[in-house]
Amino acid sequence: MSTLLQINSGIFGEHSNSTALANEFTSQYLAQHPDAQVVLRDLISEPIAHLDANTIGAFASDEASRTPEQQAILDFSQQLIDELSSADAVVLGLPMYNFNVPSQLKAYMDQVARAGITFKYTETGPQGLLADKPVYVIAARGGFHQGQETDTQTGFVKTFFAFLGINNVQFIYAEGVNMGDEAKASAYSAAKDAISKTFA
Repeated sequence: MSTLLQINSGIFGEHSNSTALANEFTSQYLAQHPDAQVVLRDLISEPIAHLDANTIGAFASDEASRTPEQQAILDFSQQLIDELSSADAVVLGLPMYNFNVPSQLKAYMDQVARAGITFKYTETGPQGLLADKPVYVIAARGGFHQGQETDTQTGFVKTFFAFLGINNVQFIYAEGVNMGDEAKASAYSAAKDAISKTFA
């Protein structure tokens, strides 16, 4: 049985373009893998606290002197890491807000990037500790940014996952969704075609 981890980060929930298209991806995944398990991590309905001194303190704490609060922080971080580590594939619904990823997604990233657990530093630089797996990023944008300087997401997201050892990151774009009904329909059609091709 395979496991698909779906991560939603669109602030409008089921009405988010990125979430709607991520749901489409999941539907096609299940059609191809009818016995698959889907683990949903919705960063909007279940928000993750942003990185702060308490979190860093918990990550660096010694087991012998760790407080119950610090242990709870570590347990939650480990839960997120286990979800990502045990998944056979990941689909990430990614909107663009003010030229970057949602802060809710950045909070998630800060919880799963853990020295000694998901990456380590070596004499030749950092080394990811997670097994490689396909990550499908459904990038929905109001305007057109792919291949331009304003696309600050693609490189950042690929760099982040590579930092953890995951290099098989594929982007599916839906651009221009806020530029009129015709542009939105065209963006959805192109994205759905790209999704279908991943299962061809």
